[in-house]
Amino acid sequence: MEVKITTENFENYKNGDLPLVVDLWATWCGPCKMVAPIISELAADYDGKIVVGKCDVEENDELAAQFGVRTIPTILFFKNGEVVDKFVGATNKATLDAKFQALL
Repeated sequence: MEVKITTENFENYKNGDLPLVVDLWATWCGPCKMVAPIISELAADYDGKIVVGKCDVEENDELAAQFGVRTIPTILFFKNGEVVDKFVGATNKATLDAKFQALL
């Protein structure tokens, strides 16, 4: 299951009990649309182990700026409230799955 990440709820998810993966995207972004189904599959695969969130950079530009996001999609990986990994651009499921595994 994916959650909607906003500037208002981000800190709660970031500091939660589970690792957090945040997909920063926008509706007009072609590569974001390519990655979206992969993120959804991984969210289902890791349900209960990792929280997976989607953050629309158009609606939450402060959050994107906070992490220096200049290109989307950018996927941030948080553990214990800290960014431990980052991926920029479109990729395949195997690459992202390895990054999800590293969070556990």
